[in-house]
Amino acid sequence: MSASSSATSLPRTLPRHLAILLLATVGTMFAANHVSARLAFDNGTGLLLAVLTRSGLACVILFTLVLVQKKSLWLPRGTWPWQLAVGVLITIQSLSLYSAVARLPVVIALLLVNTFPIQLALLSWALGGPRPTWRSCLIMGTILIGLLVVLDIPTWLASADDMGPGWVAGIGFGLTAAFVFACALWITEHRLGQVGSTLRSLLTMQTVFFAMVIGGILGVVPGGMSLPENSQGWLGLGFLALLYATGFSTLFIFVPRLDMARNAPVMNIEPVASLVIGYFVLGQVLSPGQMVGGAMVVSGIVALSLSKQR
Repeated sequence: MSASSSATSLPRTLPRHLAILLLATVGTMFAANHVSARLAFDNGTGLLLAVLTRSGLACVILFTLVLVQKKSLWLPRGTWPWQLAVGVLITIQSLSLYSAVARLPVVIALLLVNTFPIQLALLSWALGGPRPTWRSCLIMGTILIGLLVVLDIPTWLASADDMGPGWVAGIGFGLTAAFVFACALWITEHRLGQVGSTLRSLLTMQTVFFAMVIGGILGVVPGGMSLPENSQGWLGLGFLALLYATGFSTLFIFVPRLDMARNAPVMNIEPVASLVIGYFVLGQVLSPGQMVGGAMVVSGIVALSLSKQR
């Protein structure tokens, strides 16, 4: 009787074609969010204001979910410092990601950030976890080679001025975003396993939100709270918050029914979608060689995630 009732209480998994369609839609929303962010930055929007708007709307949605689900707002003993650390890391990740998007073509920024599985594997190994297999190392090497191609390193070495003044800084911000995100994932897996995902996400977004408020008051980033200069800037700001919050909440609500163990690699459509959207909205175009490198990176990340599942 109890086994039957517990079985019926489990969320029913969506048909795979619907789960894949939903994940592809969410990945496209996240890609459009980053393109919208670049549109906002190109039209005078401050970096802190963009992150503040995005995290504020996400907080509203997550707090509503906590109330609807009647979740406890208290963390287990000893987890507060780790939760705060995750909030700080995601704050740095958000700022670094948008800083990369502001300086590089959106697809290149996202490819840099999507190296976090490599950094997470190496971090886990350094902290006492299992050593990556030779197969994983081969895939990681392929990803890195693809990344060197998509970054067009030979052109940059030949004429750094042609790549723009923010190229090196953008690469640094992208890799930093990947690293701190990998650190946050490690802490979440090894130190916050007792904390519910809804509460953990809410507290993380609250940390990001209040950090942006404090940063704006102190003037940590010059022009960080600047309002958009025109209607395009306001459009970009509005869409970046709406798309992120909608994609995040959709993913959050439906995750129990999406069979993520099988379908998570679909989310790697994000760089591909950003390439298409970035072309139509921003006019950003990659060379054929860079697109080949991008395909190597995305294929490697998918293969790495499938390898981990097996």
